[in-house]
Amino acid sequence: MNEILTRRTLILIAAAGSAALMLGALGFQYIGGMPPCKLCLWQRYPHVAAILIGAVALALPRASLALAGAAATLTTAGIAFYHTGVERGWWAGPTSCSSTSPTGLSTDDLFDQIMAAPVIRCDEVPWEMFGLSMASWNMLASLALAAIWIMAARR
Repeated sequence: MNEILTRRTLILIAAAGSAALMLGALGFQYIGGMPPCKLCLWQRYPHVAAILIGAVALALPRASLALAGAAATLTTAGIAFYHTGVERGWWAGPTSCSSTSPTGLSTDDLFDQIMAAPVIRCDEVPWEMFGLSMASWNMLASLALAAIWIMAARR
């Protein structure tokens, strides 16, 4: 019985961590006036999945559910790593939200592309702390949450 309580506690901590990150993201968006880019939104979906997995895993504290929670948080960490690389110019991001050099476009096509481009760019850092962007912080927090999920699976 004590083993299940320990697993439940770890699951609760991990799911609550994803919930806290989601609340933080929504706070930046709605209170801080920083709308998310496409990659920011992509990072949110696995956190929502981890929260839902956590809700189910609290009722059925199975190792397989804890591993699913770990997979969700590792997914968001991977997306956050990719986003960090886009922000730092290590690689190109999605053309729909990054700055790219137009090649082979007519003037009309270029104008249409500019007019259809989203306002929020994935390759700009709207906020940072200690030299790390929100995407970088999300990656680090998500890796820590994945470790907690894995600890829960091992109990």
